[in-house]
Amino acid sequence: MSIRATARIVAAPGGRLPLLESDGPLALRRTRAADGPDSSRVTVVGAMSAPLGGDRLAIEAEVLDGARLTVDAAAATVALPGRTGETARYDVRLRVGADAELHWLPEQLISAGGSDLRMNTRVELAPDARLVLREEQVLGRHGEEPGTLFSRLTVHRAGRPLLDQELAYGPGAPGGWDGGAVLGGHRAVGQLLVVDERFADTPPRPRLFGETAVLTPLGDGAVLVTAVATDARALRGVLDRALHDLRAGAPVG
Repeated sequence: MSIRATARIVAAPGGRLPLLESDGPLALRRTRAADGPDSSRVTVVGAMSAPLGGDRLAIEAEVLDGARLTVDAAAATVALPGRTGETARYDVRLRVGADAELHWLPEQLISAGGSDLRMNTRVELAPDARLVLREEQVLGRHGEEPGTLFSRLTVHRAGRPLLDQELAYGPGAPGGWDGGAVLGGHRAVGQLLVVDERFADTPPRPRLFGETAVLTPLGDGAVLVTAVATDARALRGVLDRALHDLRAGAPVG
């Protein structure tokens, strides 16, 4: 039997969480914030195996004006095949208000063999909102071919499109996804999006991180780092280094 569940978070100034609502396999826990009492931190704890084929899962997070929120996870999310062969959906909807800040830092999404997942992340930012968003996908478990994964990230700032991209991997994706022009045999792929008005006037220069990662200024205070790697650990190392360098050049948060 498929699951339909939506978990909700609302963060307010002063480290308050007026809404923290778990649902089904999406269990939300308030944890200690590293940035002091004015910030909130929520950890997503998987209460059961999900998403399975046919599941419809969603997380909604709103950061009210002037608030600061970090959302992370206790473990990776594993997309698994269900009994019916249906496609699973996982939707993330994020809204960040004026002079507010969100760090969205989940663990990896693992596309297990035989799974079929559509993941859609939509972000709405106020003109002076700040964002650090990390996405990581691992294509298959050890020694396993990946399932089918379509992942779309859409970001609007002040009502205007800032980023809209879709990635597709696995047997249900268009041909060439594993070729030299895309993954080149790598099995971990990820991106780091940082939005901060301090980058609007002095954006960082485009540059490479090693041989398989690149930093690209998007304009309007946004910077995107995209990377592929041999495994999840190597991918996290590249994205952590990129975030460290960005903070050193123009601190975020």
